[in-house]
Amino acid sequence: MAENTSDRNLIIGTAPDSWGVWFPDDERQTPWQRFLDEVAEAGYRWIELGPYGYLPADPQTLARELKERDLKISAGTVFTAFHRGADQWEEAWKPARQVAELTAEMGAHHVVVIPALWRDDKTGEALEDRTLTDWQWEALGKGHDKLGERLQREFGLYQQFHSHADSHVETMEQIEKFLAMTDPKLVTLCLDTGHAEYGGASSVELIEKYPERIGYLHLKQVHPDILATVRAEDKTFKDATAAGVMCEPPQGLPDLRAVIEAAERLERPLFGIVEQDMYPVESFDVPLPIASRTCKYLLSCGARTTVA
Repeated sequence: MAENTSDRNLIIGTAPDSWGVWFPDDERQTPWQRFLDEVAEAGYRWIELGPYGYLPADPQTLARELKERDLKISAGTVFTAFHRGADQWEEAWKPARQVAELTAEMGAHHVVVIPALWRDDKTGEALEDRTLTDWQWEALGKGHDKLGERLQREFGLYQQFHSHADSHVETMEQIEKFLAMTDPKLVTLCLDTGHAEYGGASSVELIEKYPERIGYLHLKQVHPDILATVRAEDKTFKDATAAGVMCEPPQGLPDLRAVIEAAERLERPLFGIVEQDMYPVESFDVPLPIASRTCKYLLSCGARTTVA
């Protein structure tokens, strides 16, 4: 797949999520060897680790498997619940340190941080209130500042906060509030275009209004008709995903060409990792054709797959 990369800043990749992977181990998920094989076949060169334990956690094993397929790691992923108070630090840091160690060993520089959902992502059960108190907002901000400082100091990694459907940071107002209460040097956004759209936030507006806070992108789209039903019926994110709310580009919103153009105006290298939220896939044969078409589409929008 020939590319003219001389004037492009956005480097695209993909993630286990686009192969229906949400958990470290689940029989309904694409086996990790098949995932790696198909990523390379689809034309990508960069991937995320996904849930810790899905890909081999031994650095030598993982490095060998990646090298065999000419793949590299862009980021690891961790989950936090800092809004629940200071006692959440140790609960978050132990798994975060594991992810950070492996991420750094693989030569990556980013950790995508996803806040706890107020509804369970497997059952859809409401676990807590859907809005935070002032005290909880304060705890959330302090926790992420602390995490960002620790990741930079100990591992040279940058925290990329991921607003998420069915979390307490989902809407435009909530995202902006989170940005206002966190340190720009310690917390930047993994701007997920699909989750932003899901929550009614504008990805292009966020890029243009907070250019210094955009550290990483997840590229996905939502189907507007399915999203309208999700909102009208207050469906859980689990049920919304099963209904196909996250769709194959360019069938949905936002316009990824406009997002990529906005990202290019930042005039600095940036990862844009494709995630389609397909858990569980109907068949292991489903992800590869979608991934291949999506890669070609994003290249046509002005992205590239390799670092210049």
